[in-house]
Amino acid sequence: ESSGRRQIKTDLFITEQWQFSRIFATCFKNQKMEGKKVLVTGASGFIGSFLVEGGLERGMQTWAGIRKTSSRKYLQDKRIRVAELNFGNKQKLKEQLTAHKQEHDGWDYIIHCAGVTKCKDRKDFEKGNYEATVNFVESLKELDMVPSHFVYLSSLSVFGPIHEDTYQPIGEHDRPQPNTAYGVSKLKSEQYLQELKDFPYVIYRPTGVYGPRERDYFLMAKSIRQHIDFAPGFKRQDLTFIYVKDLVQAVYLCIEKDVTRRAYFVSDGQVYSARSFSDLIQKELGNPWVLHVKCPLIVLKIVSLLAEKVAGLLGKASTLNGDKYNIMKQRNWQCDISPLINELGYRPEYLLDKGVKEIIAWYKKEKWL
Repeated sequence: ESSGRRQIKTDLFITEQWQFSRIFATCFKNQKMEGKKVLVTGASGFIGSFLVEGGLERGMQTWAGIRKTSSRKYLQDKRIRVAELNFGNKQKLKEQLTAHKQEHDGWDYIIHCAGVTKCKDRKDFEKGNYEATVNFVESLKELDMVPSHFVYLSSLSVFGPIHEDTYQPIGEHDRPQPNTAYGVSKLKSEQYLQELKDFPYVIYRPTGVYGPRERDYFLMAKSIRQHIDFAPGFKRQDLTFIYVKDLVQAVYLCIEKDVTRRAYFVSDGQVYSARSFSDLIQKELGNPWVLHVKCPLIVLKIVSLLAEKVAGLLGKASTLNGDKYNIMKQRNWQCDISPLINELGYRPEYLLDKGVKEIIAWYKKEKWL
């Protein structure tokens, strides 16, 4: 045989072995988790709804933790069990949890995804993220309902704008310096969990999460469809992303590997330029002409603060605000995911080109575009 044919056969064999290994690992993982009880809070949201689907895919008894007024648009599967939870009222919350303890003895695992990302008043970030988490954990402890794993969805924003001169990845030993009310509230929640003695927390700090059902990145696709793309500032900006299905994979890995009292950054492992996302969207939309505008940061700041002020007067939460400005102006979003890879065996399946292709197809299918 020629060396070329031998190489092709070798590549095919390696590919088949890799696929077999993944199928075997998936079967083993599902067998280990099958029948276990998992509660996903914030289940009506973008990430939460995918985490619920992740539990179902693994054969778990899956509860969607929602508010009474939450949308159930993406929670239509008949296997989903519902848990209405009020994190803002500890007494009410304890009554709700007590009912679940009596009915099915609580949950084996809890994935706490509930929280707020947009608020009319910045003080509400502390209430919706930190105080709600404290109420929840204290109630679980007082009712003897602490699960074997309490997974907390935090954010890379807890570290703020660091290493912006060197552009080195943010690591677990760096000192967090959040510059947003959202980041501060998430950091306080992390610190609270880490200070609890023997509490089985696992913290995930994802970078920008995108995927079907998500609306903030959708606004970029909508803008490009209208032939305009805005970028904040002129200085180099290193961006990172994580496709929602890869985040779900990472979250369930800590349960599969039985790891607790750890915190992990989550991204797809790649670093992208400020234009990478918009260029891929443009390509998937059939390359319409696009005017790429770099907005000076001072202009963006003024617009963001004005938008926040107007929204406040109208009693609404603004997409553009002071917090959002600080996020958009940050130049370094690199993060070190090697602990997630080495300790949990995480392997992202979606790089940005594959993820963008899937979300644009979904937007079109759902008539968003």
